Amino acid sequence: MTPMSTQRFLVKRLFDVSAAFAGLLLLAPVMALVAVVVRSTSPGPALFVQTRIGRHGRPFRCFKFRTMRLGGHELGTITTASDSRITPVGRVLRNWKLDELPQLWNVFTGRMAFVGPRPDVPGYADKLQGDDRQVLELLPGITGPATLLFRDEESLLALAGDPKAFNDQVIYPEKLRINREYLRTGSFWRDIGFIVATVVPGVTKRTGLDQRLGLDYKAFSQRMKDSLGASNEAF
Repeated sequence: MTPMSTQRFLVKRLFDVSAAFAGLLLLAPVMALVAVVVRSTSPGPALFVQTRIGRHGRPFRCFKFRTMRLGGHELGTITTASDSRITPVGRVLRNWKLDELPQLWNVFTGRMAFVGPRPDVPGYADKLQGDDRQVLELLPGITGPATLLFRDEESLLALAGDPKAFNDQVIYPEKLRINREYLRTGSFWRDIGFIVATVVPGVTKRTGLDQRLGLDYKAFSQRMKDSLGASNEAF
C-alpha cells in the first residue's frame, strides 16, 4: 500500500474546505434549530465534544450534537440500537445523521474530511501497529465506505452477546480492512460517489453506483450476520 499522494490530498482538501464552508452557511438555521431542540428536551449542552484520534494519530476535539443523557458517554464507548442512554430526540438525530452536522466545522478547520474513516476514540487508531498505521495518512471522515457498509452497526451490536468483544474482534478489524482498501484505491470521484451514496442512497442503488463503489450491502450484511452468529456461539 502506498501513502496518499500530495496531489490527491490537496484536491480532497480543497473540496472539503469549499463544501464545508457552503454547508455551514446553508445549514446554519437547521443547526440552530437542532441546538434549541436538544437543549430544551434534556438537561445539558447542545453540543457533545469528545477527544478523537485524527490524521497521523494526533488527537482533536470532535463536535456532535448531544444525543445521550448528560454523562451517558462515561458509561462506555460502544453504542447499540437499544441503548437506554440515548434520548428520544437523540434517537431521531442519529437516525437522520443530523447529530453529525457540527462536524462540518471539523472539516472546515482541517481536522476531518467529508470522506474517510470515522474518527476513533483513543484506544483504537492510536494503538495500530505496522502497516495498519498507514490508515492514519487519512483524515477522519463524516462518511466513507466503512461507514456506509456498517450503516446498521448499532442494530448489529444490539444482537451481540458481548457488544464490545464483537466490536473489537470483528467490526473494528473489518473497518480497518475497508479503510486500508480506501487508502489504496480512493480518488476524488469515488469520494463524490460515497457522498452521494450517503445523502441520496436511492440514486446510487438505482444507477448501480453502489456496486461500482464496492458497496454490496446485501452480501456484506450476510457476512456480518454469520460472524455475529459465530461470535454469539462462542460467547
